[in-house]
Amino acid sequence: MPSGAEGKAERGTPEFDFSAIVPGLLHWYDRNARILPWREDSSPYRVWISEIMLQQTRVEAAKPYFERFLAALPDLASLASAPEELLLKLWEGLGYYSRVRNLARCARIIQAEYGGHFPGSAEELRRLPGIGEYTAGAIASISFGLPEPAVDGNVLRVAARLTGYPGEVTQPRFRKEITGKLRAVYPAGRCGDFTQSLMELGAVVCLPNGAPKCSCCPLAELCEGRRAGTAAEIPVRAPKKPRRVERRCVFLLCCGERVALRKRPPEGLLAGLWEFPALEGAFEVSRLAELGIPPETPVERVVSARHVFSHLEWEMQGYLAELSQPVEGYEWVTRQELETRISLPSAFRVFRRFLLTGK
Repeated sequence: MPSGAEGKAERGTPEFDFSAIVPGLLHWYDRNARILPWREDSSPYRVWISEIMLQQTRVEAAKPYFERFLAALPDLASLASAPEELLLKLWEGLGYYSRVRNLARCARIIQAEYGGHFPGSAEELRRLPGIGEYTAGAIASISFGLPEPAVDGNVLRVAARLTGYPGEVTQPRFRKEITGKLRAVYPAGRCGDFTQSLMELGAVVCLPNGAPKCSCCPLAELCEGRRAGTAAEIPVRAPKKPRRVERRCVFLLCCGERVALRKRPPEGLLAGLWEFPALEGAFEVSRLAELGIPPETPVERVVSARHVFSHLEWEMQGYLAELSQPVEGYEWVTRQELETRISLPSAFRVFRRFLLTGK
């Protein structure tokens, strides 16, 4: 027999009756669901775009991006034929740019292999680039009315608190178990609503970081975590590894109205995206030659910025240099292009603002 925390983890979810949450949760959702632009129309294209955007992005931040994206690319065909420059500009600031590249790849495959129509099963959806278990479940349930759970961090947190689960919720076994148990209780005719009600509960009531709003939760009477007084301590997560810190010197090279940019390497962090020329480490005048700039070029220290990635932190100091003629090896763009056409990762937002406003 297992013992200790391991034994509790194994006994955590089987005893909980997930069918009991369905009526109360749907009743609550019918009266409290937020009005969101992607809920106005449950077509698979809109659900797909919204779910990809909402990965690593807050709902309020995603709203204007969603509306702008749909205005520019209202359907699968327009997305499939969109130039990458437009895609990156529409996605600018959302980060994780592989997401929008996979959207375009996926759209082209659906156009070519499925006649421009989304496949109607979760299994087929999962075969498409950028569509994993969660997104496939969301599209299948919300758009096609199938009993397919969409289990993300919000849903795992709700499930862990409901069951009083003491283990790490990121473990594949827990996700698989919860997915199976939810699939078994999906209500016929309301699969999409049930998926969204679970998402909604985790987003507005069963909040992260030890702050669940148990007093207004429609499932409070069923919740093992609330009963045991452990809801605020759940879910348990593995400790995060410390981020590596890199110092970078970012150079704003100007020649009249034009500014120098370069493409990042095709693989790795911010792959293939535009950036301002930069050097790792501390600034020294002798290092200007590494950028193809004459060492006698006057350089002014200007704004600084810090940007945090999931595994890495950039500490950046900006330097402004006015050149008499363009240096080879860069793309020289106008300030207007920098604002309207060129997509820059949000890591460089402070430096672009400085070039456009002087602040």
